[in-house]
Amino acid sequence: MFRHPVVIRITHWVNAVCLLVLVMSGLQIFNAHPALYWGSVSTFDTPLMAMSSTEADPPKGVTTVFGHGFDTTGWLGSPIPVRKNMTYLRYAPDVEKPDPDEQKTIDGIINGMTQQSETVEAREHHAVRASHAKSSACVTGELMIAAGLPPELAQGLFATPGTHPVAVRFAQGPGETLGDRVSTHRGMSIKVFDVPGEKLPGHAVDTQDFVLATGTTFPSGTAAGFLRDGTVIGKSTGLPEGVKSAVSSTMRNLNRALHAFGTESALADFFGHPYSHPLADSYFSQAPVRYGDYVAKLGVVPATDSQRALSEWRLDPHQDEDGFRHATVAFFRDHEAVFELRAQLWADAESQPIEDASVDWPVSISPYRTVATLRLPRQDAYSAARVRYFDEVMTFRPAHSLAAHRPLGSVMRARLRVYQALSDFRHSKNGVASEDTASIDHVPA
Repeated sequence: MFRHPVVIRITHWVNAVCLLVLVMSGLQIFNAHPALYWGSVSTFDTPLMAMSSTEADPPKGVTTVFGHGFDTTGWLGSPIPVRKNMTYLRYAPDVEKPDPDEQKTIDGIINGMTQQSETVEAREHHAVRASHAKSSACVTGELMIAAGLPPELAQGLFATPGTHPVAVRFAQGPGETLGDRVSTHRGMSIKVFDVPGEKLPGHAVDTQDFVLATGTTFPSGTAAGFLRDGTVIGKSTGLPEGVKSAVSSTMRNLNRALHAFGTESALADFFGHPYSHPLADSYFSQAPVRYGDYVAKLGVVPATDSQRALSEWRLDPHQDEDGFRHATVAFFRDHEAVFELRAQLWADAESQPIEDASVDWPVSISPYRTVATLRLPRQDAYSAARVRYFDEVMTFRPAHSLAAHRPLGSVMRARLRVYQALSDFRHSKNGVASEDTASIDHVPA
């Protein structure tokens, strides 16, 4: 009887075990998010195949293939049906549990990031934002609050249907002006105007800011992690741009390898985001905010066919070091951009911690649900007057908030102080007075 050599038999069984682990891992991922996509980017609204359920009570299972839905109740269906009688946890002041030495930690973050900003200012001869310094687009539009929201979603800003003017700034992640080959996390800051109601202390105008970024989590997790990781970033600020590009590339390739096993690293994405189009990305609060009587994380998701068509777009940074800006500005010249603003309500204190922003809240427990539509019409997204106002004068801060949307958790409490201190540094160095913009009329065309 012929038998393969020992080496071949061993490698055969090693491959068999690896294949079994890969299949099991894939099934776990599919169970958590039952949808399949074509291409390298998951455009949530247009899966190739998905299993979900209706909001009927009881819910019905629906399997969608190439946009065609089939009733598969009793056979296939989403593990995350949104039931009308689902119980969400209520907000109370004691949902936050600050560490005893948190204020000392936050002081350390401010000192470290100020030193980082001083290094950048000395090199660029101009003070820039300590995070998301390089803008890609500065646009205006409107936020339309949906009518008929269920009571748990009709909270705070979203309690009253209507339309609000907005100013939105898209930007690259680093707190310095780098070429786009250093592709890290992205930012999207939204200022909503004409928002009456009780504000957080120090915020005196009728606006609500949402400061969002790519990635559903903040990898540092807590203020202590923020200080730890920020110290590393601060020490690397003086390194040559080529070194930063190499780190970004390494992290991007790490996630490519992890994708083969059905997973990815949030930290790797933070430092090495794909060369994707800024208007095809989704953006998230990453950490929770008060949501009226409840608590939620927020996200915005691209909602037009023209944006979804950008899912395979990739920048060649060797051809254009400012390519993200050029691509975004060109898009706004010919198209409007629309995003769905969604809320993920707090439903389980154990799996959805308030204090650790590195934990991804499972959508199997509480999915993101649409509460408003952000519409950004065709426009000149980078006029000189507008860019100067957005980048040099106007401020976006988590502290610019209704009391009903107070930022929560360790990272958010740090951001409340850090954003203020770094903004004061930047405006003082540049000799420019900051403005808590009160009206869309103040924004240049």
